[in-house]
Amino acid sequence: MGNVVISVENLSKRYDLGVIGTGTISRDLNRWWARLRGQPDPYTKIGQIDHGNRQGESIWALKDVSFEVKQGEVLGIIGRNGAGKSTLLKILSQVTAPTGGLVKVKGRIGSLLEVGTGFHPELTGRENVYLNGAILGMTRAEVDRKFDEIVDFSGVEKFIDTPVKRYSSGMYVRLAFAVAAHLTTDILIVDEVLAVGDAEFQEKCLGKMGNVANEGRTVLFVSHNMGSIRNLCKRSIQLAKGEILRDGNTIDIVENYLFDSDHEISLNGKYIKAFEILNSLDQESKYILSGECTTLNILIDTGEDYLLNTNIRMGIYSRYGDRIATLEETYMKLKPQGPIKCQIDSLPLTPGLYFINIAINGYTNNGDVYHERVIHAGELNVLANPKYPYSNKQSPGNTFIKYRWSS
Repeated sequence: MGNVVISVENLSKRYDLGVIGTGTISRDLNRWWARLRGQPDPYTKIGQIDHGNRQGESIWALKDVSFEVKQGEVLGIIGRNGAGKSTLLKILSQVTAPTGGLVKVKGRIGSLLEVGTGFHPELTGRENVYLNGAILGMTRAEVDRKFDEIVDFSGVEKFIDTPVKRYSSGMYVRLAFAVAAHLTTDILIVDEVLAVGDAEFQEKCLGKMGNVANEGRTVLFVSHNMGSIRNLCKRSIQLAKGEILRDGNTIDIVENYLFDSDHEISLNGKYIKAFEILNSLDQESKYILSGECTTLNILIDTGEDYLLNTNIRMGIYSRYGDRIATLEETYMKLKPQGPIKCQIDSLPLTPGLYFINIAINGYTNNGDVYHERVIHAGELNVLANPKYPYSNKQSPGNTFIKYRWSS
């Protein structure tokens, strides 16, 4: 594992704000049309500022980034939203060009950056497998040898001759990952897309990436799940504001990342405007006692639109990114403004730091489909409760159960 297969020297990427250039003509037209109607940029992500009226300004997504990756190494790349992770992977995958710096890569790269990257929606799953193989420079005979293994791993054999535009996001991700992982590439680059799949498939993918590394191939892995990063990667890089903040042993990097003092949460979504955690006194608080009545508030503002048939899902995650619980409600009708409340009568979590993710989807009274997903919408700091001695953390686990022994 001594051969360097990726060398990055002083890599920088600058974006000019308020100008056309989303990456596709259709998106550029949508951005132009929204600006013409005085509406916000449709491609501004939650937590980001709409830069539509900031013409002439620039932002450095990456600035003077340098590192090397050796053959057979599994490198974790972590950082907050907007740290530059996806930009880095897109440059390495030759999806976009850098503003400055140099990238040297030895071998063929298989990338999984977004759901269905490299897939043509009108082609079937079978045709897209061969298309991806051709893009990677492989012969039809090479793809033939791997085809059955790819389909078996993906679990979409019943739909392999169906156009992928009819696939669900989960089916997309299954087939896309199977193609990227099984075709004979030297380097595998995987972004956070595995979050779309179910828990069983995510575990399967992590195992496959481990096998890929054991075969002597190189893996670059971006994830918000610190448990996956710790289990898969011996070395990690932490990005912050487009620069490398730390590079070294994964356990040390993760611990420092989790306890960085500058972790501030700011929501600025199209519908989701704020998130609150209320204690048993109905007061907003950063600290909740184990077993305490807790209310989770999502504050929305849709202007004039009611939200119909709304599916709301909140996930509670450990500080390492492991899902502890899911709180879900379906087919709700929501007023244009106000809080959506989820009350937990007795919070069954042991002391520690937890994160809340939010997803809502449905459609408005005008028939517009909407979907928003917020990662790390809030932090839940749970403290020990003297009333419940069994809620402490002397024993492993994130949840506590009220119990009684007898003989």
